[in-house]
Order: sequence, then C-alpha cells, then structure tokens
Amino acid sequence: MKYGRIIEGRFLSRPNRFVARVEVQGREETVHVKNTGRCRELLVPGAPVRLEVSDNPSRKTKYDLVAVRKEGLGWVNIDSQAPNRVVKEWLETQDFDVIRPEFSYGRSRIDFAMEKAGQTYLLEVKGCTLEVDGVGYFPDAPTERGVKHLQELTQAQRAGFRCGIAFVIQMEGITEVRPNTATHPEFGQALAEARAAGVKVLFLLCRVGEDSLEIVEQREG
Repeated sequence: MKYGRIIEGRFLSRPNRFVARVEVQGREETVHVKNTGRCRELLVPGAPVRLEVSDNPSRKTKYDLVAVRKEGLGWVNIDSQAPNRVVKEWLETQDFDVIRPEFSYGRSRIDFAMEKAGQTYLLEVKGCTLEVDGVGYFPDAPTERGVKHLQELTQAQRAGFRCGIAFVIQMEGITEVRPNTATHPEFGQALAEARAAGVKVLFLLCRVGEDSLEIVEQREG
C-alpha cells in the first residue's frame, strides 16, 4: 500500500479528534488526522510526523497525518484506513476464489468474506498502534463495536463459517498483540470466548516505509 507525496513535519497539538496543528517547513498548519483514536502516547508535542499531501485543491486541509515517530520504537502508521487496504492486498495473494469486503452478518459488517473450494471464511481487521514494553495492545480506547464484531464471529464460527480476527501491527519490531483489558475488559473477554469457539487470531507484521505500509509476516496468536 503506497501513499502519494509524503512530507515530514513536527507535531504541535491536537485541538480535537479530527485535526492537529503541525509545523511544516517552518509554518504552522492545520492537518487532518486519519485516526479518531486517542493516540496519546504517540501524538506528543515535538514528535516527528509524516503527512500525505492531498491532491484535492478544494479541501480545507491540504495534509493528512498518517504516521508518527515514537521515541525508542520508530515510525508508527496511524492511518485507520491502512489496515483494511493492506489486508485486501495480502488476501489477493492467498489463493481465494472470491474476496468480498464489507460482508453483512448478523448485526454487523465483517471486513472481509472469502470463498475457497466451497468454504466461506470471515475476517475482521483491527489496526494496532499501541505499544507498551515491546508488546502491542488493542484497543487503545473502549470499543463496543469491536466487542460486537467478536461476538458475531463467534456465532458465525459455530454456524459453520471459518472465522478470524487479524491484528495489523502498524509498527515494526512488535510480534504480538494482547487485549488491553485495563482499558476495555469486555474486549478481552470477547476475544477469549472467540478463541475458545475456534476463531483464529492472526498477527500481521508490517514494514512501515516512508510512503508505504506492507504486510511481511503472518503469525497465529
């Protein structure tokens, strides 16, 4: 997955979930943040950031904030749209007969449904940007939606689908993701129940390039 033109800047502040103030080439700019999560441990004053330059001249903000450098870790892609994009590219290399995004099941839309030899597979995708002591954690804020997705996958697995949840690790050097039970214990419980039902848990390790994100390894959790 590649971006268009990328430039670097320095994070200053985040007035709300959707925008940030960033120093770009000596000027203070208002930029769009492509992640509505908290990202408090990442978006700290002075942190180096990467911005994609918009090719839409009518936009109010000309930059999208897509990555930030965390001291002691390196670059972290925080683009919340990136995980589904890289997973779609990755699935296209996995020999499925059919790949369908946004599959309706129960009360949810599951990110991907795939078919191979008459078997249907369902895959939900979550991006991981939270790192603590060399381990990835999800979520970084309570997610009732995430709990509902896990419950739907558990039901689907019991109904005969083959289901999985894929954590896209949007940083390098991290090889596993654990449920952030301190922030949302219900998510951890739902993940344990999904595992017990046979839902696969995948960790998708990525290479974070200057203008790209690429899945380079798959591990089972």
